[in-house]
Amino acid sequence: MKITQTPLKDCFILEPSVFEDERGIFIETFNEQTFNKITGMSLAFVQDNQSISTKGVLRGLHYQKGAFAQAKLVRAARGRVLDIVVDIRKDSPTFGQQFSIILDDVAHKQLFVPRGFAHGFITLSETSIFAYKCDNLYNKEAEGGIVFNDATLQLDWHLPHEQLIVSAKDQELPSFEKATRD
Repeated sequence: MKITQTPLKDCFILEPSVFEDERGIFIETFNEQTFNKITGMSLAFVQDNQSISTKGVLRGLHYQKGAFAQAKLVRAARGRVLDIVVDIRKDSPTFGQQFSIILDDVAHKQLFVPRGFAHGFITLSETSIFAYKCDNLYNKEAEGGIVFNDATLQLDWHLPHEQLIVSAKDQELPSFEKATRD
């Protein structure tokens, strides 16, 4: 497994080894020992989630607050998605900066999203299965978010605005400025 630091502090791209033969493929999607050794971090995943979406479905930008903050290891188990993260840790040297990556079922890259990041993705293929591991349990009262079309962040979702499918809840999320004011 190859692990590469992104331009954002503590955010990493994981490229697993893929073993292919006449039967198909085998992928080790996570190895705790390798991850800890390369990143210097130690974590334990306690919850796995999966979503199935059609083209244009945009989910995000979401995060959990306070004691319920979550680190995530995200990947596209099927299809192709654009994944975007924003560092919202006020004491971070990369506060307010963003990073995006295409995740798909061909290259099998994954993104490690540390605690204190807002996260979102959009399905670029006809359908996607998006899977992610979390190091903390979800708590509804600790939900936070930033609106997908925030004027300050000016995120490029790679599809025209009229093709985006965004939940009413996500359309009403606060701006980056308001969300990070606390």
